[in-house]
Amino acid sequence: MADSASKRAAVLGHPIAHSLSPVLHRAAYEALGLNWTYERVDITGDNLADFMAGLDETWAGLSLTMPLKRDVLALLDHADPLVSATGAANTVVLTNGRRYGFNTDVDGLVRALAEHSDSRPIHTAAVLGGGATARSAIAALARGGVSSATAYVRRPEAGEELLLTAEALSFPLSIDLWTNAAGGLDADLVLSTTPVGASDPLAAWVPRTPGLLLDVVYDPWPTVLAAAWTGAGGRVASGLDLLLHQAVLQVGLMTGFDAPLEIMRAALERAARSR
Repeated sequence: MADSASKRAAVLGHPIAHSLSPVLHRAAYEALGLNWTYERVDITGDNLADFMAGLDETWAGLSLTMPLKRDVLALLDHADPLVSATGAANTVVLTNGRRYGFNTDVDGLVRALAEHSDSRPIHTAAVLGGGATARSAIAALARGGVSSATAYVRRPEAGEELLLTAEALSFPLSIDLWTNAAGGLDADLVLSTTPVGASDPLAAWVPRTPGLLLDVVYDPWPTVLAAAWTGAGGRVASGLDLLLHQAVLQVGLMTGFDAPLEIMRAALERAARSR
């Protein structure tokens, strides 16, 4: 189907051995007939500039984990508007010696939520956490037509960063303390962007008729909050849904071809079951 010219791509981070991104990208390359490679590269922000300076024309693109999503911003030649709004780039496309930054987490979230939504409208949302993924979540809510949201954060400065994203996208966002997060679980949509274990205590406060929860954690799964949510009859999406859809968008940006969604989904599910 595609040109047989070999190209290279990789996911960068520290630690990175756990990443399932190679499973997704390699499945896509095989289906598209691309003679491309995709590896894991263990690297920190201290070494990122030197690593990128050494990339030649055989490299097509990079996927980035935190904190590299922020560290890479100063190394880009061009940043997509979503990168500027969220302060993070999880994708770098390398073309003609130039570095183009994108944030596919945002539309990855939009697509993951769409797959798990039903006919009930989503007017209100709660975002748990205040990191880079939370900023992408705010952007996804703005693009998804949600009326308003409240973010629950531990650090005031995290709330200030979320407000910067909301203001850039003209999205109505309120900031509240993490100690009040249980009160946000009544929202039509809850986006948990916290690390493993951080949201576990909230499981005791799952409402009687919960809406839709997307928990960005996927290992271990289900999280304590997700299990309680499902037990109460709520709909749940996991970090695997986000991982899949953001990778589909990355493959499209790096290769110029439509990514094979269902083939990538099947490969991801097999890999997740084998863990």
